[in-house]
Amino acid sequence: MTIYSIIFYLLAVLILVTTGLAISRRDMVHAVVYLIFSFFGSAMLFYLFGAPFLAVLEVIIYAGAIMVLFLFIVMMLKVETVGERLFPLSQWLPAAVCGVVYLALGIVLVAADPNGETVLKTARAEPGAFGQYIFQKHWLSIEIISLLLLVAVIGALLLARRAKKTSAQETIEGEL
Repeated sequence: MTIYSIIFYLLAVLILVTTGLAISRRDMVHAVVYLIFSFFGSAMLFYLFGAPFLAVLEVIIYAGAIMVLFLFIVMMLKVETVGERLFPLSQWLPAAVCGVVYLALGIVLVAADPNGETVLKTARAEPGAFGQYIFQKHWLSIEIISLLLLVAVIGALLLARRAKKTSAQETIEGEL
């Protein structure tokens, strides 16, 4: 076992544990922080696979920009922890179906090449060429995504303001 395989397995365990903690936390701020740790682990995995540009993009875009946006939205909405069960019974069936599908896919992948002897073709792209390709060929989808993010932020602001007005009105009516 080489040092790279040890690093790979440690990163895989780190990503699985932090993602599991992110989806099992009741406090949304803690969930976002654990998800940021998961993204950092994924970035390290990209770097280990020889894709440093993807690793940097993972950190800048996902762990940096998008998770900070999620954190601000969670803080603006002031999401309270609820006293209900961690996983309601209505969520068990979809989770079990997804788990069985992933397990079946994993078994098929391992059975198809048990020794892992399939060599993957290396694909490299310089950051400048990648940026030109994305903005020349897929500029419309990038603009649509930016508009969707803008609408999400505006919606979160409106929800936060509506919640403040409602709680302020309830307080005034309750005091009178």
